[in-house]
Amino acid sequence: MERAEAEVGMAGNGDAAVHTPHSAPPTAPSARVSIWESVRACGVWGRDVDKAELRRRVVMPLYARRAVAAAVAEKDEAAGVAAAAAARDEAVGGGEGEDGLEVVAPMVVFVNSKSGGRHGPELKVRLHELISKEQVFDLSTVKPSDFVRYGLGCLERLADQGDNCAKDIRANLRIMVAGGDGTVGWVLGCLQELNKSKREPVPPTGIIPLGTGNDLARSFGWGGSFPFGWRSAVKRYLNKAVSASVVHLDSWQAVIRMPEGEITELPHALKKAEPADQLEFSKASGSELTEKASCYKGVFYNYLSIGMDAQVAYGFHHLRDEKPYLAQGPVANKLIYAGYSCTQGWFCTPCTASPQLRGLRNILRLYIKRANCSEWEQIQMPSSVRSIVVLNLDNYASGKHPWGDLKPDYLEKKGFVEAHSDDGLIEIFGLKEGWHASFVMAELIKAKHIAQAAAIKFEMRGGEWDRAYVQMDGEPWKQPLIQDQSTIVEINKVPYHSRMINGDS
Repeated sequence: MERAEAEVGMAGNGDAAVHTPHSAPPTAPSARVSIWESVRACGVWGRDVDKAELRRRVVMPLYARRAVAAAVAEKDEAAGVAAAAAARDEAVGGGEGEDGLEVVAPMVVFVNSKSGGRHGPELKVRLHELISKEQVFDLSTVKPSDFVRYGLGCLERLADQGDNCAKDIRANLRIMVAGGDGTVGWVLGCLQELNKSKREPVPPTGIIPLGTGNDLARSFGWGGSFPFGWRSAVKRYLNKAVSASVVHLDSWQAVIRMPEGEITELPHALKKAEPADQLEFSKASGSELTEKASCYKGVFYNYLSIGMDAQVAYGFHHLRDEKPYLAQGPVANKLIYAGYSCTQGWFCTPCTASPQLRGLRNILRLYIKRANCSEWEQIQMPSSVRSIVVLNLDNYASGKHPWGDLKPDYLEKKGFVEAHSDDGLIEIFGLKEGWHASFVMAELIKAKHIAQAAAIKFEMRGGEWDRAYVQMDGEPWKQPLIQDQSTIVEINKVPYHSRMINGDS
């Protein structure tokens, strides 16, 4: 299975001014997807987008797109430069598109062809028709990291050689991702490497929602599901991405330090930390790692959770891998997931049941850093909480809003501020048994508000537990625990924003 789609599980999975925790971005999109927007996404409005005009605006000159495609395929910038030279005579060239006009918003589309049931492969063919084959990359065969390293690197090399057209393409490039939350997160994570290596600008990212939850797509105005009239709607998605405004998204790095042992089934969301990273983490935490210790890191954009919801997601993912014919689309996924929840003891836990079905307070201590504060503060865990969720977006579990729209007097009483996806803060809430979670997801009640923080640290000790279940943007894993030694999960904000195309604009 390629990069995990992070579309199922409890949460449906899978650069300018920096705003303070007390201010909302002026162009922030609406978090809720209206019924009207869902109807518009069904495709009727896509028919008034002229295909020739769309191509004029987004298709790169022939030599440039062949250069990028060759560089990515060969994993060699020089191969792309050679392909550009070979194709230059065929291209219109000089910074002009195929019809002799300037390219307004060159665009690249990444497609997870395994998403969207049967629509993934068909969508790829449709995109070939609408733009060009060289500007559409299937994530089952091309990694976005290769595009960032070699494709963008080829454009940068051509620009350094005096190619103004390549320079303009690199500066104005926009990216669309056709997939679920996990796919979008994968692409955003690869684009972050541009910040680390100071290769700005970072292309902004829009979304064609193919997943089950699509909470990132919902949060940035791209809709919550793939439209029925998708062939015409795809034109509308691309056309909207050409000129829509750009907004920001916080991303959060989770670092897991284990006293011994390893995570045996490592999810795509996590990577084992390099020695240099481990040394940096040790200095930051003020504690040294022993020879037996291991360290992992990963970035999430929507949520990280520990407890029963992650256990259910873990079981469902394994069931889907073993019997893929059961998961034929978002509706089937949700039905199977709901049924699987009922078999895992979340809705009915007798007092004699396994300790793993009881409250998280048995194994977990929670510490936070508040805004503009450098000291850790311990937060008491409610005894009834069996799943704790760290949430960055307002949308969760296929467009639900468990944090809720809190009134000003309640915010003041709790010491919270209004939540935004680029405010440098992250929300922490708890879910009790399955019935409580069901009422929260139905938005009949709010989740158990625990804290709002600028950084988080979980300390877990096994006791009677030999493992916990964790998931990050819908990718679950089994986290080994040691009875008398602490496993630490520390969450800090990544120091730069991801750039998102605002589908609401």
